[in-house]
Amino acid sequence: MYLIVGLGNPEEEYSMTRHNMGFDAINKICAKYNIKLAKNKFNGLYEKCNIEGKEVILLKPQTYMNLSGVCVREFANFYKIPASNILIIYDDMDINIGEIKIRKKGHSGTHNGMKSIVENLGTIEFPRIRIGIGKPMENEDKIKYVIGRLSNKTKEELEEGVSKATEAVIEILKNGIDIAMNKFN
Repeated sequence: MYLIVGLGNPEEEYSMTRHNMGFDAINKICAKYNIKLAKNKFNGLYEKCNIEGKEVILLKPQTYMNLSGVCVREFANFYKIPASNILIIYDDMDINIGEIKIRKKGHSGTHNGMKSIVENLGTIEFPRIRIGIGKPMENEDKIKYVIGRLSNKTKEELEEGVSKATEAVIEILKNGIDIAMNKFN
């Protein structure tokens, strides 16, 4: 079984921001496979489903970003999912808009959601897909940059990364992370 987690903030005010790229990717997967995230458990909106022949739980934690790890840990423990089968999708300022990076493992960097997940899982040994949101201007506030409203042009540019992340999830489920890394990195 796989646990595929999109990171974001649950409040409506954050729905169209750079910080919700993980939620957007989960929403796109749900639309593609006609899946409705309608169940709530451990402060997470989720659905168990089958994607490309694999048993999957799609999850959007409904906590603030910096508490995402508690929800992920609860799901992993309850469903006995090893860290190697937990895939986290999130925004990354160190990657250009419209691009993604897939990694098998790694540290959290400056992302508070990832810090929480690493802390709660007690390991860095889980795969992730980072969706590029680009860097703010030199004097621009980073927090306002990630949670600020987007122009239509920026939304379109970010959508390219969300689409690539969605394709990457499907590739990982079908053919494994190594093939997905070769195809998308």
